[in-house]
Amino acid sequence: MTTRIGVIADTHCPEFIDELPVRVFTVFEGVNLILHAGDISERSTLEELSRIAPVEAVRGDHDAALGDLPPARELTVEGRRIVVVHGHRSRWLEEPNTLLWTLSLGFFHPHRGLPRHLRRKFPDADVIVYGHTHSAHMCSLDGVLLFNPGGVHQWTPATARRRLTQGPGWFEWCWLQFARHLLRYEPPSIGVLEIDRDGIMPRIVGL
Repeated sequence: MTTRIGVIADTHCPEFIDELPVRVFTVFEGVNLILHAGDISERSTLEELSRIAPVEAVRGDHDAALGDLPPARELTVEGRRIVVVHGHRSRWLEEPNTLLWTLSLGFFHPHRGLPRHLRRKFPDADVIVYGHTHSAHMCSLDGVLLFNPGGVHQWTPATARRRLTQGPGWFEWCWLQFARHLLRYEPPSIGVLEIDRDGIMPRIVGL
């Protein structure tokens, strides 16, 4: 028997986007479970996803309205230990890194060491699902699958301009001035994990 899990992160809905893309519901049709790795924005997003399958979610750094959600979850599926976490760290680490990213026009990679950090933090996991970076990524570290489905919301010139009209704080305003002119943009994406007794098959699906 195979358990199919839909994996999603960084929806920021309706914070930065008005609604979830229709393709999310198409890709997740028939999944047994949905994992949301944070930066949800509002509970209505979880309610929409729960119409497809049960949802297990964690709190991201943009989820002040969802304070009842835990920062991390651990669950077992088909005998595999899965940890779900957003992946953000102390603002004293995040903001200097974001500033370097801004000044380098995106050539500096502030989250390069995040998978290894999470691997050390959750040494007993078989799978670590995370978000925060808005960048799809999967790798194996010491036999543990690190899986980031990417972000549903992505920064583009249009989304940056929209955010600038919403009166962001000074720090966010500064880097958005640079971000909206960058030429490299991540495409929106989600993920699927298929788990059975023989192993785990991860897949990134573009939106």
